[in-house]
Amino acid sequence: MHEASYYEKLDNGKVRCYLCPHECIISEGKSGVCRIRKVSQGRLLNDTYQRLSAVSADPVEKKPLYHFFPGEPILSIGSIGCNMSCQHCQNEEISQCLDITADRLRTYTIEEIQDQLNEGGYQMLAFTYNEPLVNYEFYYDTAVYLEQHGIERVVVSNGYVSREPLQDLLPFVDAFNIDLKGFSDDFYRKVTRSTLQPVLNTIEAIIESGRHLEITYLVIPGLNDNEIEFREMIRYLKTLAGADQVLHLSRYFPHYKMNRPPTSVDTINRLLEIAKEELNYVYPGNMGAGTDANTFCPKCGSLLIERHAYNTRIAGMDGNRCSECNTTIHGKFRTT
Repeated sequence: MHEASYYEKLDNGKVRCYLCPHECIISEGKSGVCRIRKVSQGRLLNDTYQRLSAVSADPVEKKPLYHFFPGEPILSIGSIGCNMSCQHCQNEEISQCLDITADRLRTYTIEEIQDQLNEGGYQMLAFTYNEPLVNYEFYYDTAVYLEQHGIERVVVSNGYVSREPLQDLLPFVDAFNIDLKGFSDDFYRKVTRSTLQPVLNTIEAIIESGRHLEITYLVIPGLNDNEIEFREMIRYLKTLAGADQVLHLSRYFPHYKMNRPPTSVDTINRLLEIAKEELNYVYPGNMGAGTDANTFCPKCGSLLIERHAYNTRIAGMDGNRCSECNTTIHGKFRTT
């Protein structure tokens, strides 16, 4: 166990955690909403420091990140726990896990993670799978260490984190994918047991910091596919970040506690067209083989990056520019 950050001691051995907007008041021997921050002898401890449920290689597009060194592999690590309780969670075995002693957990030091990066020749590490920011202390320490070794650091998160820990972490993260689950507080309260505004605060802070950001929006029939609300979200993103904000629209399938029918392909295509009216880079997800997830130049329309089932080919770029018209393309790309 490792002492947690961002908490204060209260009366009667209780503590208040300030890592996320829940601000849980936790009694001795109990844990917060995330299940992994626990009070012992009047101190708040992180039960999962150095303890991971998964370490594996992925294409960076699987995060999904399409404009952050496309076509390159990334080492991904995850633990257990989450500060949301989404009814449709795709990783409930680890995000909603109650058993901290689960056999799936293995201890890794930061140096051992560095060894895996070196052995595989990876230049990037992703904190992902469950909600990474509930395991804040280990990921923060890892991110600081890897910055000194020239490794790009990626966080794939629900964005439900308080301002101070986010601001402390931002200098040590190169790219984020934030899962914007809906665009109403009612949706967040009913479906995720959290609230919308803190997630928007996170998105705004990341954009203000200049870190690379891509947004994922999982479309659920009857819950967050309303066209009027969706247009409001697109206008919000464009006003905040401009037309180059990268957006992934992902198709929902029944899982965990939600048994609504899958999102129709027609719905995804309709929302794609709406988003493309305002944004230059909008991509479908969970759509199966043959889906057009290519990147085109927003000025001349030339094919820049071709993608087929996570196989990526840089087709028409010189560094970060379109080969045909020399337009600068939003994102980070290898220049050699």
